[in-house]
Amino acid sequence: MGKLAVHALRAVLAVVLAGTVFVQAGMVWTLVSGNDPEDGSLPLTPLRVIVILGMMAAQAALVCVWRLVTMVRHGTVFSHTAFRYVDVVIGAIVAAALLWFVVTAINAPGQREDPGVTVIMGGIGVAILGVALIVLVLRMLLAQAVARDVEATRMQAELDEVI
Repeated sequence: MGKLAVHALRAVLAVVLAGTVFVQAGMVWTLVSGNDPEDGSLPLTPLRVIVILGMMAAQAALVCVWRLVTMVRHGTVFSHTAFRYVDVVIGAIVAAALLWFVVTAINAPGQREDPGVTVIMGGIGVAILGVALIVLVLRMLLAQAVARDVEATRMQAELDEVI
């Protein structure tokens, strides 16, 4: 991975992480203070809590991707340590999908005249789970690469003994 790509990815990760922390802090402040700054009424607590939890899931994934990029730059991504970060990314995506399904369920009663919105929201939740499955497949590819790297290292050690 080139230096430009790494720096660009890290810049994007840093901006997104800072943005989510900023928005999350504002939402937590709104929940704690008990007033909605827009109209002075009580906040819609369940949806705000879900959004805060969703941002936490995204932040966990962002930190793990940052860590994986660091491992790529150091040439250590083909190790068992990388699995921990990939597993957290998968868990964060699944958590986001589950939170999306909760939002869909909360929103569904208001969509009785137009149930298509609920169906579309459910489809988005399934698509989010699909992303988790894609990352799971990539995890399996990483497992194969780690196994081959271990085997190549073992074979190189045997060859060095013979020579």
